[in-house]
Amino acid sequence: MNNAQDPAVIAGATEARGWTQKLLRYREPSHTRSIFEIAITFAPLVALWVAMWLLYSFGFWWLTLLLAVPAAGFLVRLFLIQHDCGHGAFFRHKLANDWTGRALGVLTFTPYDFWRKTHSIHHATSGNLDKRGMGDIDTLTVKEYLALPRFGRLKYRLYRHPAVMFGIGPAYMFVLQHRLPIGLMRGGLVPWLSTQGTNAAIAAMAGLLIWLIGPAAFALVHLPIILLAATMGVWLFYVQHQFEQTQWADNKSWDLHEAALHGSSYYVLPGVLAWFSANIGIHHVHHLCSKIPYYRLPKVLRDNPELGTIGRLTLWESIKCVRLTLWDEAQQKLVSFREMRAMRNAPTV
Repeated sequence: MNNAQDPAVIAGATEARGWTQKLLRYREPSHTRSIFEIAITFAPLVALWVAMWLLYSFGFWWLTLLLAVPAAGFLVRLFLIQHDCGHGAFFRHKLANDWTGRALGVLTFTPYDFWRKTHSIHHATSGNLDKRGMGDIDTLTVKEYLALPRFGRLKYRLYRHPAVMFGIGPAYMFVLQHRLPIGLMRGGLVPWLSTQGTNAAIAAMAGLLIWLIGPAAFALVHLPIILLAATMGVWLFYVQHQFEQTQWADNKSWDLHEAALHGSSYYVLPGVLAWFSANIGIHHVHHLCSKIPYYRLPKVLRDNPELGTIGRLTLWESIKCVRLTLWDEAQQKLVSFREMRAMRNAPTV
């Protein structure tokens, strides 16, 4: 039987569509709450930035680096406000969402209009094996990996290595890759205007700060915040879809709502981390209805506790997800390189 016609698959897709309809009532944003969320995120970031500069000025550079951790957390939170703006979820009016998102994009080193386009593609294709490559973590199937030449396997292993995925990769993405509309180079004028306009604003902001405090202070204060926030952001994005029981399917079997519900995790974080990550861990709900403001996502779970049992991923379990690198189509789950080798070497009966 074709997997797309499997009764269990059809039932799962029907259930997921039903949830999408139920969640529509949570979409309405509160302008007062949204403005308040920006204020309690932006103001502490500025205060921490100034404190870091003062500490550096008095010679306490090690305290400067320590404060970079909470400052990066606030910057991640600003990015997630920008993320909600990109979905049209933070304010009722498109102009308010777009211009708030563009302004925040200067602080997060992320060109808003370009990112919004690639992220919408991610939402429209997440979990579809035939539409990988835009706005997601590159993931090969076991069969695809084994078909690669030795150098191809080495490149993929390097790409999936934690030092690259959460160290070199985030720095490259936010500092360099986002300076050009990679993936939409031929996508018309808007991606270019978005990236180059953001670049110009970043250059102006950096130039002003360097003029005010000097290049050494700027490097020690601002760059650690950017680099730490980039790693935090990539980590959050990684665990939202790279967990063992996620879902991938070919185009014939893939269903948008089923992929949203079961291909996205519910990342159960301690309260403080959930606050800094703007509830993005409730990712299956977000994919089912991306116009729900992040501050309404906990209410969704309180009102619908059944959703809290789907795709649960604890902080400890998420750390173990780093080893998962390949999609095993036979077992319908992500596996590690070691598990793949064990399967290959297992004796046939």
